[in-house]
Amino acid sequence: MAHVLCIGTEKGLFTARSDDDRRSWEIGVPQFQMTNVYAVGVDKRSSTNRLLAGVTSSHFGPSVAVSDDLGATWSEPDEPPLAFPDAAGVALERVWQFAASPTAAGVVYAGTQPSALFKSTDGGQTYDMMPGLWNHPHRPQWGAGFGGQAIHTVLPHPSDPDRLLVAMSTGGVYRSEDAGVSWNPANKGIKAYFFPDPWPEFGQCVHKVARDAGDPERLYAQNHHGVYRSDDGGDSWGSIADGLPTDFGFTMVAHPSKPGVLYTFPIEADGRRYPPDFRCRVYRSTDAGATWKALDNGLPTDDFYPVVLRDAMCTDDAAVTGVYFGTRSGEVFGSADEGDSWSLIAEHLPDVLCVRAFQV
Repeated sequence: MAHVLCIGTEKGLFTARSDDDRRSWEIGVPQFQMTNVYAVGVDKRSSTNRLLAGVTSSHFGPSVAVSDDLGATWSEPDEPPLAFPDAAGVALERVWQFAASPTAAGVVYAGTQPSALFKSTDGGQTYDMMPGLWNHPHRPQWGAGFGGQAIHTVLPHPSDPDRLLVAMSTGGVYRSEDAGVSWNPANKGIKAYFFPDPWPEFGQCVHKVARDAGDPERLYAQNHHGVYRSDDGGDSWGSIADGLPTDFGFTMVAHPSKPGVLYTFPIEADGRRYPPDFRCRVYRSTDAGATWKALDNGLPTDDFYPVVLRDAMCTDDAAVTGVYFGTRSGEVFGSADEGDSWSLIAEHLPDVLCVRAFQV
C-alpha cells in the first residue's frame, strides 16, 4: 500500500510518494513547470485513479490536464477542454476546484474563475458550462475576493444527484436541488461585516466549505472573519469560532470518515496575515466545532509567518487518516495520525497553492 501526495504550487505540480506508511516521502520533479496549479482532483471511482490538474500558464492561459498513471504522465487535448461559450462574453481565467460526483459515473464538476460551474460527463476530459448558475440574477453583483471572483468549493450531495452546493469569493454559498438548473443563496447567519448591511442575502466572502463525514446536512464554513456550522444543509449557520484564537483563515477540512472532526489553520486577521502569535498550529475539533484543540507536536517552534491557502490543507483516505498542509513559504507538513504529530515532508518548494492526498 502506498500513499500519494499532490502538491500544486506557483511553479508547477509536485507529486510525492510514500511506500512506508508515510514515514518518508520521495518527491518527483515538477510537472507543468512555471505554471500555477491551483486545483488538483482525485477520482478513485475507476481502476485508473485518475488525477485532474487545473494549470494556468502566464503565456498559454488556463487548461485542464489528466493523468491515469498517478502523475507520471499527463495529457492535454489540442482543443481547450474547458471554456466559456462565446455567448458568455468572458474567458476562463483559472480552474479552482474539481469534484467527482459520488452518485453519477463519469461526472466531474469544476469550479472556475470567473465564478461558474462546469460539468464533465466523460471523467474530466471535456466540460460544458452549467447555465443555471451563470444566468443567476445575482451574478452581476458578485464581487471578487483578493484571489479573484471564483467558485472554490463544489460539494455534490453524497446520495442525491440533484443536490449541489457551491461557494464563491465573493458571493457566498448557493445550493441547487434540481441538478444545477436553478440556484438559491444559502447564507443566513453568515456575516459580511464589510457591507452596510452585515447580514445580506448574498455577497459573503466565504473562503471554504466542507461537509461532515457522518451527516450530509452538516456543513462547516470558514468565512472572511467567521467560522460557522450549518446543521440543516445550509438553511442557517451559527458561529463555531469560540475556542479558536481568531475567526479568520482560509482552510476548512472535514475528516473523511469520523463525524464531527474538522481541521483549520487560523490566521490573525484579514489585515494581518500571520498565524496567531506567530505560531505554526493546526486546530482540530472532535465535536463539530463546540471545542477546539491546538495541534503542534512536530511543527516548527520558532516564530512562523507563512499562511495556508484555502486548498492547501487536506486529508487522505487511509484507515488512520493523514492530514497535510502546505505554506506560502514552500513547506509541506504531514501527519499520519490524524493530527496528533507532524513531520516535514518538503521544503524550499514554490508557494503551495493546493494539496491532495490518497492511498493506492
